[in-house]
Amino acid sequence: MPQIFPRSANAWSRTSVVAAGALAVGTILLLMALIRSPLQTDQGVVLDQPVPFSHDHHTEVLGIHCGYCHTSVETSSFAGIPPTETCMNCHSQIWTGSEMLEPVRESWRTQEPIAWNRVYDLPDFVYFDHSIHVAKGIGCSSCHGAVNEMPLIRQYPTLEMQWCLDCHREPEKHVRPKSEIYNMKWEPPSNQRELGLQLVAEYNIQGRDSCSACHR
Repeated sequence: MPQIFPRSANAWSRTSVVAAGALAVGTILLLMALIRSPLQTDQGVVLDQPVPFSHDHHTEVLGIHCGYCHTSVETSSFAGIPPTETCMNCHSQIWTGSEMLEPVRESWRTQEPIAWNRVYDLPDFVYFDHSIHVAKGIGCSSCHGAVNEMPLIRQYPTLEMQWCLDCHREPEKHVRPKSEIYNMKWEPPSNQRELGLQLVAEYNIQGRDSCSACHR
């Protein structure tokens, strides 16, 4: 009986199996990379805002303290977006004719809040309390990066669960003296681990990494 398939069919079949496996693995790796990319996490993405507010100008240049605008940062689960009244404390006197600030003046006239686009937007199933992190010695820059150098605000971390867990499991690497919470230029000292362990005990930090800590 004559041979139905040529000898090369064996090689082609082996090659096709290997290629199909490689394609499947490559597709999975590509999807994993896509999920962790800024396209999904929004890390580093600058969102359009009604007013191009510059943290760099207000904090680094003018020296305005974080708590002046974010008044609830130490007492609430949310850092809070400042009301228009806070902006107008200054801008009723300076840059009063700026076209760029017209949305602020319009908000002041109509008493309608400015519709800012939220930069740090956690899923609804994630519980996060801003005040407890500040109270336990986690500085602004640990989560928000060098905000004082950002002309336009952007999301600094990925906000993925692993990013949170890295800190919760080893808080001694990230905790700092409470006097340095708002110091955007603070750098961990050479003895950070020793200092961190001391502060973890002093501040009674419990690095909770159970599901219920964040998913309630």
